[in-house]
Amino acid sequence: MRKISIFGATGSIGQSTIDLIRRDREAYDVVALTGGANVALLARDAIELGADIAVTAHEEKLGALRDALGGSGVKAAAGAHALLEAAQMPADWIMSAIVGAAGLAPGLQALKQGTTLALANKESLVTAGPLLMSEAQSHGARILPVDSEHSAVFQALVGEERAEVERVIITASGGPFRTWTHEQLEGATLAQALKHPSWDMGARITIDSASMFNKALELIETHEYFGFSPDQIEVLVHPGSTVHALVGFRDGALMAHLGVPDMRHAIGYALHWPERRDLPVDRLDLAKLGTLHFEAPDPDRFPALRLAREVMEIGGLAGAVFNAAKEAALDAFMAEEIGFLDMARIVEAVMTEMSSDQGLGNAALTIDTVGLADTEARARARAHAARLSRA
Repeated sequence: MRKISIFGATGSIGQSTIDLIRRDREAYDVVALTGGANVALLARDAIELGADIAVTAHEEKLGALRDALGGSGVKAAAGAHALLEAAQMPADWIMSAIVGAAGLAPGLQALKQGTTLALANKESLVTAGPLLMSEAQSHGARILPVDSEHSAVFQALVGEERAEVERVIITASGGPFRTWTHEQLEGATLAQALKHPSWDMGARITIDSASMFNKALELIETHEYFGFSPDQIEVLVHPGSTVHALVGFRDGALMAHLGVPDMRHAIGYALHWPERRDLPVDRLDLAKLGTLHFEAPDPDRFPALRLAREVMEIGGLAGAVFNAAKEAALDAFMAEEIGFLDMARIVEAVMTEMSSDQGLGNAALTIDTVGLADTEARARARAHAARLSRA
């Protein structure tokens, strides 16, 4: 039996992972499940899967988690330190699906045991890509991408030489605001941003998709994971969400990865790699689909992509600042304190300030410096959001 742990078990990626585990229960020994505030769901899944331990990130939820696990034999723990301890528990395969920068430290800890890390937490690569990749190399660990776009690129590169790659194209659905004007976007509401036309995801990633910040993170992630230069990486808007990525080679050929918008494909590929196994996903009917539509993203209406390219150009701690400012701005939008387009304005303002003040590109990249940059960027972003909310 393979020992596995799932970090972020109560989120959409975690639940899709559990769905696959549940279908082949005898093949897995579940070590640890971690989650956030939904301790009832965390406890239910931990009991069903026979996990050794269930961990909530919220220390104040420990009592509720213990009560929910009562009599099951599953150990309960809470807080950041408990997450790190769970990441040290021996496992053959660990899903990293904690949302946001909070997923970095457990992921780094997991890599130290030389395991396979299935990486759905894109912020880890955005904030500390070189650190994460070097940690994996140092400990003989393996990182497998779980974002649908990066899984698609990974699969398209099987049997190919990286030197033969000319370009990589990752696709974006365009979200609910793909055809909205700049004036309409100024008045976009939280409820409207939460209505994704293709994917069923958590609230934060759904809003990131609407603003294209999700794709901005994935641009940086592509650069950090695969090592392609920024000018080799392109973004195309593809509303149908059936083509997840394309890889272009020096002879002009394009290899595309297609599939229905179901994260269980990318998760299942990482879970069973290097094999392919049957997965409970719908099969794509190309005749029914009929056509594939693509269009260029509009950098004026969706400036997140431009900001991501600036991050790649600056390097160093720029990714940590970009992500932290984005998360704080997203918090303010979800609290309905700022407007939709204010998120990008805040991120750009914080990046400009901290690049000028601190020379982000030349800073040493460690878990401590990433943490400090994250803390300062969040504070500055919250200050900008407070000023905008009073305006």
